[in-house]
Amino acid sequence: TFVITIIVHTMFSRDIVVGLMQRGNLAHDQINVMLQPFGLTLQQFNVLRILRGRNGKAACLESITTDMIQRMSNTSRLVDRLIAKGLVRRKVCAENRRKVDIFITEKGLDILDKIDPVLVTTENAITSSLSEKEMEQLLQLLTKIKS
Repeated sequence: TFVITIIVHTMFSRDIVVGLMQRGNLAHDQINVMLQPFGLTLQQFNVLRILRGRNGKAACLESITTDMIQRMSNTSRLVDRLIAKGLVRRKVCAENRRKVDIFITEKGLDILDKIDPVLVTTENAITSSLSEKEMEQLLQLLTKIKS
């Protein structure tokens, strides 16, 4: 029975992981489509939301990368693209000239204000098949999953 228990647990584990990955990809794709009219990728949007959450305080590349949903090594290129669009700005830190502080601009805040209601609609569509109780249970279960 021990071997059977391990096999069954492994099958369920695999099904759960594959299901999470598939549903995550679906949500990723739907949000990416929603962001296209705004000229942003999901990763760029994620950086803007991180910077907005700083409430005007500076962020460095390392802290942005750490806070990203999908961590990537090219955060500096993402920030460069956002600078080119006028959505963020960069400033050399006064105390440490090797450190670069990154801030969201008014234009960046404005685009997030336009995206927010569209995002809420998209998120509601993604979760529309779940009741409030099911969403609460799912969130609790996702929180329990170890990374």
